[in-house]
Amino acid sequence: MKPGFVYIMTNQNNTVLYVGVTSDLHERVANHRSKRYPDSFSAKYNISKLVYFETFMMIGDAIGREKQIKAGSRKKKLDLIKSMNPEWNDLTYSINSCL
Repeated sequence: MKPGFVYIMTNQNNTVLYVGVTSDLHERVANHRSKRYPDSFSAKYNISKLVYFETFMMIGDAIGREKQIKAGSRKKKLDLIKSMNPEWNDLTYSINSCL
């Protein structure tokens, strides 16, 4: 089975949160940044900054975690981001060292 990632992205002002799951984090972040799907939520709200991610050995585990995060409150999502990335830095260029 494929590995998986759950991630949270935001816009430049950190006002909109997007929670997603993917088997290829690099490609998925690039899709958000390039607005590959112009009618999507992420394109509409300029979602381009990766602020949180988790890695999983199996994509099914990542999907389960995504559902858990999405079911949580905004405050829980903010706390999750702050626990890993208190400065809200864009992690796009540091994911290579973490994978």
